Amino acid sequence: MYQKPKGFAEHPYPYHFEIELYIESITNLGLGIARDGDWVIQIPFVLPGEKVIARIFRNHKNYSDADCIEILKASPERIDSKCSLFGTCGGCQYQNARYETQLRWKRKQVEESYLRIGKISTFVNPVIPSPKIFGYRSKLTPHYEKSKNAESRKIGFLRHGSRKALVDVSHCPIATDPINNVLPSKRDEIRSLQAKKRGGTLLLRDVEEGVITDPNKIVSERVGNLIFQFKAGEFFQNNPFILPKLVDYVIGEAKIKGCETLVDAYCGGGLFGLAGASSFNRVIGIEISREGFEGARTNALLNKISNAEFFLGDAVSIFRELSDEVKPCSLIIDPPRKGCDDEFLHQTLSFGPKRIIYVSCDPCTQARDAKLLIAGGYRVCKVQPFDLFPQTRHIESVLTLER
Repeated sequence: MYQKPKGFAEHPYPYHFEIELYIESITNLGLGIARDGDWVIQIPFVLPGEKVIARIFRNHKNYSDADCIEILKASPERIDSKCSLFGTCGGCQYQNARYETQLRWKRKQVEESYLRIGKISTFVNPVIPSPKIFGYRSKLTPHYEKSKNAESRKIGFLRHGSRKALVDVSHCPIATDPINNVLPSKRDEIRSLQAKKRGGTLLLRDVEEGVITDPNKIVSERVGNLIFQFKAGEFFQNNPFILPKLVDYVIGEAKIKGCETLVDAYCGGGLFGLAGASSFNRVIGIEISREGFEGARTNALLNKISNAEFFLGDAVSIFRELSDEVKPCSLIIDPPRKGCDDEFLHQTLSFGPKRIIYVSCDPCTQARDAKLLIAGGYRVCKVQPFDLFPQTRHIESVLTLER
């Protein structure tokens, strides 16, 4: 008999109630969806079309969470996961599905995000796959727990379904080979720090200089013919194998007859702006972070690019700094996961760039923002997803809008 957790809601199922279910679909969080009558049940690590026995562990107001304890009928799309920790470690959601199936799911997730959140019915191009589906991740940040006994300290990632418990990870199949080669010795170093009983996070960044663990060290990443420098702990896309293709696509979408200026909002270290400098007479980048702003200027000098200028300021107020002489122009938007502020979007509409290329790691916030831009007079030209994160539920989406 299982002891139910404190605060468990009894309706509609008792704790650890077992039920046979058919998996109808999969959510953008990588959870399988099944129904018992009108009641929805979410189950991780299952595939659409499968028949399973599930065990309820939580009831919410409108749905329940369950674990799969037996697969009665497996999907033909199911494969054996490459990682022995899959299903325990919370890092990957899709290792049990063929890669072609993952790409199909992700395309559908983008379509459904646009329809459900943006109320936009539009064609989504097939996902551009990653050249490498394992060994692609150039940045790894394992956590280590607070422990009185350093020898037994876990160093890894959050356990699936937990906000605190760690899974000990000695090898990560989605990380690059150089990172996995260095990981054992770095784990030994953490465990040897007897005096350091508090928890923390280890950085492993695979760059031109090798695998770097100091977050403040200036490192280099080559993208196409350009070299970018940044602090190892700062954000920089961590799938270098598909990144040049993503950048080329974004700049290709920004190039349009009559647009001689490229405006790069949320420009960071200047990735898109500098990549587009050879295709435009003038590039203007805006960055809210001083480190990113300084990095963009340094990268322009490093690559001997003279037609790009960068401003330090809030992306919300960028258009106040721009005169009408830059129009017509193309605008690249690459905001954080939360998307754009309403004020920024309204200023974008007032400024009226001829073409907008919106790069996003969250199709949900992208669809939300697209709804406002479309209401303001723009139309969708293309939606092109890129799989920067194979084996996981995450997807990068590039939206092209034109006035």
